Amino acid sequence: MSGPYVIRGSVSLPEAELMWRFSRSSGPGGQHVNTSDSQVELRFDLAGTEALPEVWKRRALERLSGRLVDGVISVRASEHRSQWRNREAAAVRLAALLAEATAPPPKPRRPTRLPRGINERRLQEKKQRSQTKRGRSGRDWN
Repeated sequence: MSGPYVIRGSVSLPEAELMWRFSRSSGPGGQHVNTSDSQVELRFDLAGTEALPEVWKRRALERLSGRLVDGVISVRASEHRSQWRNREAAAVRLAALLAEATAPPPKPRRPTRLPRGINERRLQEKKQRSQTKRGRSGRDWN
């Protein structure tokens, strides 16, 4: 790998906790595709890691609960022909996924009131449009 993959700030993916598995990629190819294990599956034990702060870990476990199997998150990469590039892609994807999952929640939206003039203008335009359409018919609407 080309170095530590930073999740956010000074926290990065620990190389020792990453579990790699390689297999043959599906799809078209030549004789090479039948012999090389270029597909990469990267697994990371999110529930058992000590690399993440406790708050981040709790947040990530909650947000990624649908993707976890026994507290382990797994990412696959097979878009490149070389195993090395697929390893890079999987590690970057995992780091991005964890960065998004551990991000702090957004600040709550403060509701704002619509200015009275905007609402009055909207109602006035609706009335005007109604009058225009009413004037198009041959019948008398009162």
